[in-house]
Amino acid sequence: MNPWPVIRAALSRYRYSALAFVLLVAAGVSLAVAIVSQERALRSGSAKAADRFDLIVAAPGSRTDALLTAMFLRPGGSQLLSPELSAKLLNETRAAFVSPLAFGDSHRGQAVVGVTAALVEHLSGGLAEGRGFATRDEVVVGAASPLQLGERFHPAHGVHHGGEAQGGDDALDAHEALLTVVGRMRPTGSPWDRAVLAPVEQVWAMHKLPSGHAPDSPQLGPPFDAAHTPGIPAAVLHTPKLAQAYQLRSAYTGRESMAFFPAEALLQLYAVLGDMRQLMSLLALVTQALVLLAIIASVLILFRLLMPQFVTLRALGAPRRYVFAIAWGFTASLMVAGVALGLAGGYALSFAVSAALARNTGVALQPALGEAELLMALAMLVIGLLLATLPAWRLQSVPLAQAMKDY
Repeated sequence: MNPWPVIRAALSRYRYSALAFVLLVAAGVSLAVAIVSQERALRSGSAKAADRFDLIVAAPGSRTDALLTAMFLRPGGSQLLSPELSAKLLNETRAAFVSPLAFGDSHRGQAVVGVTAALVEHLSGGLAEGRGFATRDEVVVGAASPLQLGERFHPAHGVHHGGEAQGGDDALDAHEALLTVVGRMRPTGSPWDRAVLAPVEQVWAMHKLPSGHAPDSPQLGPPFDAAHTPGIPAAVLHTPKLAQAYQLRSAYTGRESMAFFPAEALLQLYAVLGDMRQLMSLLALVTQALVLLAIIASVLILFRLLMPQFVTLRALGAPRRYVFAIAWGFTASLMVAGVALGLAGGYALSFAVSAALARNTGVALQPALGEAELLMALAMLVIGLLLATLPAWRLQSVPLAQAMKDY
């Protein structure tokens, strides 16, 4: 005998109760899937953003803070390298190029960073539009910047989040310098996609600092004059040879500076993310345990609703195995639907969370379902199916007279 016509009829009759059951299961699965997939997306997204930063040199302190400032463009209070060390570092011949990073200015919430043309080319791998800056009053913007080629603006001192929409027109702290956008970078998947990259000489000049070259010199980039080079908060070194990278890290790690590979600092961040993942996973397990308890209660309620049909089938002489198949198949159908909906919902939730994090951090995140999420969903399904056998077994094993009395 085929139990599915009876199961479909029961699902149709009690569709609202069945829908609530499915949503309950889906909620537990979605939360677990979103937590695991989002943590993995954060790891891969941050690692990709660090790919083009070979070596970072900054003043002694926290490598994590230096990484957040240099790579993620988060405002920080890092100290400056001495002018003597800065000049030596910027003229380092063992590196393919060295670019200083000069912070402290913005335009409508976008960081204005002083760099060299070599870093722009390295980060972008060729511009998407326009050309690189050739004079001090020209800038290149990131791929996600709202500034257009040919647009002119006055940068402001400090970071004015919100721009005109929140009354931060930058007018009160605007510099006199008028900068022109001449190029746009290709997407990097990092916060640099929103930045404005200006010649470091211009940023230094706007802060009344030496420009790194002789007075009135229009030169951009290296070599820098040691007598006119100010202290810098950090620098990015690039070398295609791994051995040279290790030599440079050793050479600039000491009392006056620290040099590190971004992956080293990312490991510290990953440790924090790992702790958060364990906490969130524990919360997800507790949630799933509560969901499973709710599933048991829901199954009992559903079976109570279906008791008249089961009693009728038993009275008509239906085999006990047939009654068991109907009872178990009813719950199994709801579990399969709930887990499938939970996987889809968790995947969609991961994209929503990734989009929110990308807006706040600038790091491009690409969530995807992996083996861990599928195993968690499968475990939820198996446990639910096993739990469904208990009331189904009880229903088909109770004597008919007792079932009719209970009904």
